[in-house]
Amino acid sequence: MSTDKLRNSRAKVLYALCVSDGLKPSYQMQGLESAAVYAIDQDGLRAVVSDTASTRLRPDRRNISAHQAVLHSLTEDRTVLPMRFGVIARNAEAVEKLLIANQESIREHFERLNGRVEMGLRVSWDVANIYEFYVANHPSLRQGRDEILDRDANNIDHRDEKIRLGNLYQSLRDADRIEFTEKVKEVLFDYCEDIVETTVKREKDVMNLACLVERDKLDEFAKGVFEASKLFDNVYLFDYTGPWAPHNFITLDLHAPTDKKSTLTSVKNHTQ
Repeated sequence: MSTDKLRNSRAKVLYALCVSDGLKPSYQMQGLESAAVYAIDQDGLRAVVSDTASTRLRPDRRNISAHQAVLHSLTEDRTVLPMRFGVIARNAEAVEKLLIANQESIREHFERLNGRVEMGLRVSWDVANIYEFYVANHPSLRQGRDEILDRDANNIDHRDEKIRLGNLYQSLRDADRIEFTEKVKEVLFDYCEDIVETTVKREKDVMNLACLVERDKLDEFAKGVFEASKLFDNVYLFDYTGPWAPHNFITLDLHAPTDKKSTLTSVKNHTQ
């Protein structure tokens, strides 16, 4: 078997999709399992891949870091549609069929996102103890806390009061998150094309935003973050990151062509 045929027959890890410029790229990077990264083109579309002998990829730190490193390198000077970690195609022919079967959706996404990147913005309360911060700033919460402390001193059961107080704290914090997020978004929409609210994972986080920004307007976006931050005092920390591939602005739902054999290890929700 020739070298080309051997490569074509191997399974492929998929990293990203984009429109082909007709030139064969030479990527100076390694992907998962230290394999070379290269392009498979079909009908003006391109999949960025590497070969693998695995049928499934372990989602450990090393593999995920390798996948993200490839995406970061690709995003430095071009627009790509990132693939979710762990998507494997059976061989080169399966990749080509995937591009053919989804070419309309891929082109529509690329046209909408071309020349744009994702910037992340996290705003958080920069305080030692977020609960005590709310107690200090909300008399109703402070009063309830003091009443519970008095009951503690007298050995009185107060489980219901603690639950009520905890719910009050959460409702106050959640209301602030909604209000503050809208204030920031109102400013940032002058500096980016779209904003997606992503999950808040830490108790001290006010908001996590993904912002779609034109690549040549990143300096203006930074000014927008600074403008938004002036609406808040020093208790609030603004931290923005990027540029990244536009993960949160992709609704592409790839499907494999219908045949007797599955071309991918997973068919739905391939994009990140």
